[in-house]
Formats: sequence, structure tokens, C-alpha cells
Amino acid sequence: MPALELNPHDHVAVATSDLAPGELLQVSSGRRVTLRGLVARGHKVALVDIEPGGTVTKYGQVIGVASARIAAGEHVHTHNLEFSDGDRAYEFGTARVAAPAWTGPRPTFAGYRRANGRAATRNYIGIVTSVNCSAATARMIADEFRPRDLAGFENVHGVIALTHGSGCGLVSDSEGANLLLRTLRGYAQHPNLAGIVFLGLGCEMLQLDLLQQDLDLSPDVLVEKLIIQATGGVRATVAAGVRAVEAMLPQVDRLRREPIDAGELVLGLNCGGSDGYSGITANPALGVASDLLVGLGGASVLAETPEIYGAEHLLTSRAVSESVGRTLLERIDWWRGYTAAGGGTVDNNPSPGNKAGGLTTILEKSLGAVAKAGQSELSHVLRYADAIPRPGLSFMDTPGYDPVSVTGLVAGGAHVIVFTTGRGSVLGTKPAPCIKVATNSELARQMPDDIDLNAGVIVDGTATLDEVGRQIFDLLLEVASGRETASESLGIGADEFVPWQLGAVT
Repeated sequence: MPALELNPHDHVAVATSDLAPGELLQVSSGRRVTLRGLVARGHKVALVDIEPGGTVTKYGQVIGVASARIAAGEHVHTHNLEFSDGDRAYEFGTARVAAPAWTGPRPTFAGYRRANGRAATRNYIGIVTSVNCSAATARMIADEFRPRDLAGFENVHGVIALTHGSGCGLVSDSEGANLLLRTLRGYAQHPNLAGIVFLGLGCEMLQLDLLQQDLDLSPDVLVEKLIIQATGGVRATVAAGVRAVEAMLPQVDRLRREPIDAGELVLGLNCGGSDGYSGITANPALGVASDLLVGLGGASVLAETPEIYGAEHLLTSRAVSESVGRTLLERIDWWRGYTAAGGGTVDNNPSPGNKAGGLTTILEKSLGAVAKAGQSELSHVLRYADAIPRPGLSFMDTPGYDPVSVTGLVAGGAHVIVFTTGRGSVLGTKPAPCIKVATNSELARQMPDDIDLNAGVIVDGTATLDEVGRQIFDLLLEVASGRETASESLGIGADEFVPWQLGAVT
């Protein structure tokens, strides 16, 4: 079809190719319109006349109001459609759907079993820094262990410096300080770290002793602690750090993969560089894969609170309890105050790239983003970097900025991230592998070295939504078993460790 009508009552359809003025367009419901101007691929065309102030629907949901009269056949975008934060009716638990029961033999992946029973999909040695002052030293240590230096250690997937821009100048026990501490502890406890070098300067506010306090590390995780001021400065600390990692390498390399039930996996759901196809192809296909994992007893977690804004009513109706649903609404209210304090609003979206790809309002973007969570009921609402419970679908409160959002998911324990993109993302998420899914075939052809799977075949008509969803699920198991992702082959992922910074810097 030259344009997709996503709901028979929608006011717009989405172009599947560039549509020319004068072209006669017919959609699946039988409605016909004549194009009044160019409508680019992924953008919207009006199927009916809409008066100024009238609501415009897509996915069967309101995506905004007409800012000018819109005639049938006209391009619908920022010039004639605007955001309107209308009243949404919230229901709790009225649309709960049980995850589909798995039929046949239970699938497994080849993972690493830690001594505390947790499953892992990779073996990394992480240099966990307490403060930005130790960042350069951490990178110097990691730089001594590039892929060519690890050629003899096939079960060691890398040495990563987890550096950040904070750790001192924080207000003690503030929300921001506790959030950073929770994030760093989450990474230290991540099952994909088989060895850790804790690295601090010595005089910082976030002391290493505090960071290591109450950590739930597996007994077989190798640990070293270095303080630059006590070790003799940068050069001496780098030498000590290199010796520590060298001692860990042969022990980590002795670890071997074994079959592990797929229900032990924790999947992080994220998107970035979205376009008009995101909510039609990659996101709902990822939702199919998410439902399959939840049905096996696994965990799946959606994030990016500003990018579900306007679609949160779809999640509250799937909440297992009113308490869970209201917790989500409380986070939305917190974001209203947070953005207002910074002189903005929660609807500070879509981005210029999103708009070029056909998205017009945050409502439209959010409706497509929520599709990543499939149909499963919402079991938990989590703080940033909280441990992700299993089984079930959770929501984690994170910003929409991709590296910050994914950092929260990995800190929560996500084994694998699946990241959908329509404009093209180059994200990596060490120590958890990141699978990138293209929403359209043009992107998959244009950036083949950065994309792992093309969901654009759904619009192309060569595969169904369910088929691509199963492809994502199968790829999830392959990557969990050791298959290298596009971002891993490029060595991307350490720089995307970006903890959310909140609060005053003193």
C-alpha cells in the first residue's frame, strides 16, 4: 500500500514511499483522497477534512490538534498540527493481558553461570570509578587491553573504563548523590562483570568504601581496589591497575558457557532517532519479542519517561494494581515539575531528526514508543537504576536521552538491550550487548555496519509483524549466547556509560 491506515477511524495515513501531488490514494478501509502536495515517506497525509482546533488521530489515539484547516489529501505535520495536553482518562488494570504461554521445548541460551546463581551473557573486566578525577587513569589502564591484546583470552570480552562526570561536589545523601551511588553499585553488581578494579582519587565525596558497602557481588567475581593518592600518583596507579587486570585475565578466561533457560534473561527496551515507521514496524515487533520473553518467566523493562508522556494511560490500564499505575502517574507529575524548574516542558520533543522522519508531536512519538512493551501487563514501576525484578514487564523512570536511559537499564541488570532506530543510531551499551533494529529498509541499506536487524520488511510486505518479532527474539538468544552485535564489532559501548546527574553541584 502507498500509505498505511493504522486504524479505520484514523484521520491520517502514513506514506510508505514519497507521494506526489495529484496522486490518487486509496487506503485499506476504501477511503480515497487526492494528494494536494508532496508527502515524504514516513509522513502523514490527511484522509478527512479537519477544522482548526479539531483533534487528529493516529493508532486510534489523539496525536494533537489542527492549528489550521487541514484538507483531505494534505500533508499533516508541524505546519498544521500542534501538541495539546488534553485530559486523559486513566483506568487501572482494565486491559491486563496474560503473556502468551510458551508451547514446545523451553528455549535456552549459552551463558555464564556465576557462583551466586546469576546468569551472564558476557565476561568483562570493569574499572569502576568513584569520581571524575580518576577517569583519565581508568582510561589509561583500559587502553592497555585493546582487542588485539586480548586475542589469547577468548572468554574475556573486554576491559572497560566506566568513567563519569561526578562523584564530588555533591550534596551528601541528596537525591543526586544516592542516584549516582545506586548506578555505580548496579554496574559493579552486573553479572556481565567477571572482574572489577575499583578506582578512586582518595579525597572525593563518594568514597570507595561507601561504594563497596553492602555490594551483592558473586563470590567468584575478582576484585581489586586502588586509590591514586595512596598508590603514588597516576603513573604508579596505572601500572598497578595493569598488573591487577593481567592477574584477572587467565582466571576469567577459564569460565565457560553452559545452557541456561531463556526465562532467566533480563531485556532492556529502548529507542532513539525514531521516525514515522517506529510505531509501525520495529517497536511493535520488539513488543512481540518482549511478550515472548515475559511468557517464559523472563523480565523486560521499558524506560524513557518523557517519551511515554501522553501514552501513559495505555500503561496504567495494563497495570497489575492501581498502586502500580498511580506510581507511574506520580513519575509523570515529577517530570512536569522537573522540566518546569529548568524552564521547559515535558513535551520538549520530538527532536529535529524525529520531525524530519515524520513525527510531529510527543503524543505521536510516545504512542509509538509504548509499543516496544508489547501487550503484557505492567508489573512494576522502578526508580532509575533500581534492580529489575523477574518475571514480568517493568517500567523504569529514566530521561529520554539514550545513553542516560540505557545506563539506568544496564545498572538495573539488563543482560541485553534491544534498541530501535529510524534515523540511525550508533549506540553501544557495554557490558550488556546492544541489538539495533532499523525501522525502515532504507536505513538498513544506508548503515549496514550499525544495524543488526531490519524491521522495515514489515512495511515492504516481505514479512509480518509476528515474524519479525520472532526474529528479534531468536536474535536475542543468539546474542545472549555470544553472537557479536554491530556495536560490539565496532568496539562501541564504554563511552555510553552516562549516569543521570541530578541536583546541586557545590
